[in-house]
Amino acid sequence: MELKNVVIVANTWKKDSGTVALQIKDYLCQKNIETEIFHTENLDEEFDISIKTDLLVSVGGDGTVLYCARLVQNLGIPILAVNLGTFGFITEISSTEWQAAIQSILDGNEKISRRLMLKVSVMRDKERVFQCQGLNEAVVTSSGVAKVVNIDLYVGKTKAGIFRSDGIIIATPTGSTGYSLAAGGPILDSEMSALIITPVCPFTLSNRPLVLGANEVITMVVDQGQRTELMLTVDGQQYFELQEGDEIIVEKSRSKALLIASGVRNYTQVLSSKLNWSGGMHA
Repeated sequence: MELKNVVIVANTWKKDSGTVALQIKDYLCQKNIETEIFHTENLDEEFDISIKTDLLVSVGGDGTVLYCARLVQNLGIPILAVNLGTFGFITEISSTEWQAAIQSILDGNEKISRRLMLKVSVMRDKERVFQCQGLNEAVVTSSGVAKVVNIDLYVGKTKAGIFRSDGIIIATPTGSTGYSLAAGGPILDSEMSALIITPVCPFTLSNRPLVLGANEVITMVVDQGQRTELMLTVDGQQYFELQEGDEIIVEKSRSKALLIASGVRNYTQVLSSKLNWSGGMHA
């Protein structure tokens, strides 16, 4: 990969993000690489990122990567994710490893992990009223006091059933280590092409997590007579208030997130460390 133009996105909520971003910019400028820094607080700001950008550097945590993936999802720009704490599930590269990672790119030794993304649409009275992209998951849950919601679930044109639960998560393999995992969903290899349906605290114990092929189209229909208001959340950063009768359509996006993989550790090592697969009493 030839680097001529680099954009750095720094999450200012993360301590030292500005300092690290400047260090990365100085390093790149020394190599005559044009570099620009964008600072963000809310992870919902729109930045004008040129299609000529060769690399986007995310400085923050996993949430910053999710934000950056949306920024460049139609541009095909790879993301180098630098974590300011310890490495995360998505941000495999720590704040002490970014220089080696960039040098590896300059030497042509980078490895790009291609991650499936979601396209999420809401149809209301046969009109599309909302659409967005996500890297981790789309979640339909209650936004009111009562928690149990009633959702009709369709896989393709086939009705899979009526789910009474605290919500439903549709996750990607990348998102399998997030909210879906906390709700009892399986862990998938991050580069698999699949979708995970995970009910949240289902009223019926037979409602279990389900893994489908990525070409399936999943539709959730909000039943009439809900006892609570419902909310659609995508990647924990994009929100939309739902109404009875709304159809939430989740399918794979045409675009993929391109993440620079760590040369220090692989996905299995990340899982082993983060989930403490030590075999001891705290595992």
